[in-house]
Amino acid sequence: MATLDDIDLKIVRALQMDGRMTVQELSEKVGLSASPCARRVRNLEKARIIKGYAAVIDPAKVGLPISVFASIKLERQREEELDRFAQAIARWPEVVDCFLMTGQRDYLMRIVVSDLEAYERFLKEKLTRLDGVASIESSFALGEVKRSHALPVK
Repeated sequence: MATLDDIDLKIVRALQMDGRMTVQELSEKVGLSASPCARRVRNLEKARIIKGYAAVIDPAKVGLPISVFASIKLERQREEELDRFAQAIARWPEVVDCFLMTGQRDYLMRIVVSDLEAYERFLKEKLTRLDGVASIESSFALGEVKRSHALPVK
């Protein structure tokens, strides 16, 4: 883990809340002049602590109101099967999150779709056709209680 001082942590916290703020606004927020602040941001980006910037979109307002959590068990957990699965799902835009897991299942993924028929198509045309998938267990989110893109950096 990279060593971050208090100013770096302030920068990270501030940019998590508003990644569009200007360097001037950021420098005022963290108590640093603009030039050293910009240099620190570049260093955080170079170290891949800041991996990028993105707009947070409301899925329902772009026609994707359904979130499905799918637990996937593979037939075998050998490296080549894990790699093949990861390469396949990387190409599927419906899969917005995917984690390799411990426990009963190998993967947990979140899939966003427009409706139940779209999920059925995704399941039949993509997920169930993937070699090595032993089982799929789907759970539909009824509502979103909390969602955050900000990490609790101290």
